[in-house]
Amino acid sequence: MEQEYDILTLLPQRPPMVMVDRLLHCDPVVTQTELTVREDNIMVDDGLMSACGLIENIAQTCAARMGYINLSNGKEVRVGVIGALRDMEIHSLPKIGDKIETRIEVSDEVFGMTLAQAESRCDNTLLASGTIKIALL
Repeated sequence: MEQEYDILTLLPQRPPMVMVDRLLHCDPVVTQTELTVREDNIMVDDGLMSACGLIENIAQTCAARMGYINLSNGKEVRVGVIGALRDMEIHSLPKIGDKIETRIEVSDEVFGMTLAQAESRCDNTLLASGTIKIALL
């Protein structure tokens, strides 16, 4: 990763739907992001981030990857949608104050579709894992 960007320049989402604070690493295959769970997060209820919040965090890690690649190549950030989730397991829900690190590893990209293996962790505890397919619009 050559340059650090403000996360809002990489994502098409806007508050209150931003589920990534920072891009930690990005290369053509592996991307890592970070999110601190805050009380005012729209996906937090009763002190815990929901399963939907974890899935959205994974999807936005994919979006941050594509945003970084596009901006690095002088292109615009594009909108994507979750095309499919496979073998997605929620192992544990993070609480307010927890720092989530999410890692995706791209296994295939074709015709605007990206297939990636994903894991979200907090202090090396596995929170979520599975395969995500993202389609660019």
